[in-house]
Amino acid sequence: MIQESTYGDNIEYCSASLGKRLANYIIDLIAFYIIIFFAGFIMELAFPGIISAANINGLLDKLLTLCLYGLVMFIIEMVFQGKSLGKLITGTKAVNRNGEIPTINQFLARNFIRAVPFNAFSALGSPCSPWHDNWSDTIVVDEKLLNLQQRKDVFFAELKNKPL
Repeated sequence: MIQESTYGDNIEYCSASLGKRLANYIIDLIAFYIIIFFAGFIMELAFPGIISAANINGLLDKLLTLCLYGLVMFIIEMVFQGKSLGKLITGTKAVNRNGEIPTINQFLARNFIRAVPFNAFSALGSPCSPWHDNWSDTIVVDEKLLNLQQRKDVFFAELKNKPL
C-alpha cells in the first residue's frame, strides 16, 4: 500500500527522467560486473580452481547473477542511503513515497524485485514507473527537484503561519 506522501502528489513531480534512470542502470551494471570480476579474482587467488570447478549452466548462471545483482545493489543502496554509483553521477536517489530514505525492507524488496522477469521492460513508458519502484513503494527522484520541492513546502508553510 502506498503511504500518503508529505509532498502530496508532488513527489511524482520530482521523479527522475527515463534517460537518467537508463544511465543509472548502465553505470550500475558496469560497476556490478567490475565488482563481481574482482570478487571472482580474489576467490580464485584464495581458493585456486574454485571458479573453473563450478560447472554452472546458462540458466543457473543467469539466476545467480540476478540474485547477486540484487544483493550487491541492496548493500550499496543501504550503505549510501538510496544512492548507487549511477545515482551519484546523475544526481538522483531512491526515496520512499514520503520523500524519505526507504526502510531496510523497502531496499530489500526494491533490489530483489529486479530479478523478476521483464522488470526492465516495466520501466519503459512515460512516466517511468518500474515494478521494483511500485511494489516497494519507492521512487527515484531528481535530487535538485526534490530539494526545490522541499524548499517550496517550507516557504509556503512559513508564509501560512506568518501573522498578517
